Amino acid sequence: MLLKSLASFYILAAVAFAVPAQEKRIHHNADLSDHIHNDAHGFQYDHEAFLGKVEAKTFDQLTPEESKDKLAKIVDRIDTDKDGYVTHTELHYWIKHRQRRHIEENVNKHWNDYDKNQDGKIGWEEYKNTTYGYYLDEEFDDVEDKATYKSMLTRDERRFKTADRDGDGIATREEFTAFLHPEEFDHMRDLVVQETLEDIDKNRDGKINIDEYIGDMYTPENGESEPDWVKTERKHFSEFRDVNKDGYLDTGEVSHWILPGEVDHADNEAKHLIHETDTDKDGCLTLSELLDKMDYIKTSTITDYGGMTVDGHDEL
Repeated sequence: MLLKSLASFYILAAVAFAVPAQEKRIHHNADLSDHIHNDAHGFQYDHEAFLGKVEAKTFDQLTPEESKDKLAKIVDRIDTDKDGYVTHTELHYWIKHRQRRHIEENVNKHWNDYDKNQDGKIGWEEYKNTTYGYYLDEEFDDVEDKATYKSMLTRDERRFKTADRDGDGIATREEFTAFLHPEEFDHMRDLVVQETLEDIDKNRDGKINIDEYIGDMYTPENGESEPDWVKTERKHFSEFRDVNKDGYLDTGEVSHWILPGEVDHADNEAKHLIHETDTDKDGCLTLSELLDKMDYIKTSTITDYGGMTVDGHDEL
């Protein structure tokens, strides 16, 4: 069962370490959202950026009055100087805070599963034995896709060793965080690019052509005409991604594509949310303005995509 779950994890690895559809492979600094930032197709990206992505009851499950009460509590926490206004600085800090919380919660969720001897560290052997178990002794002989599991083990070991800065075969919490969220650590960036290339480069020539690029995000159904967003992606490949115009994405171009480090997505999202909800255009948000945009806000990153609890367990 663990191996089956692991297989599902790797199928979804593009979501865990890169993101979906048009922006499938771009790392938005600690998962601002798993959705495309395209208001023409809805506001789920903004919803997740404002609200966050975890925990209890979603806003859609609350009554209108419960939603208003919950939003008021969240806005009060974002408004750190308690002047009744949410500034860009406060909103930017909040979104960054939710990003950090998402990573911490994910690491905490996995920590006890792997720290079997409860010594506050996770050794490679602990991780390997917990993840792959008795299959190691059998060389995956009773697994249908033997080559895939061997490849998964090799990839895990390489990532673990890269995250293990002191090379002692044991991961501290910081090193284990780098293992789970490599896009957040400078020393892991080359590995993220390498894994992305390995995933998309089907002909193993060390670069990505247009068919591999499109094939990573779109598989046409029989007789289906190509959607407009795929045509747009083809254009992005030739006009923006393929910087040297040789028809391929090399390692440097892949890095620039999936790890645009100079872009602060939390800052951009804060500006976008203010633009969309700041009715009087004073550059700040009030509770009444946010309540007026309740349908827009209630599933945004401010409230963990509608799933955030507001209690003493999630302090700023």
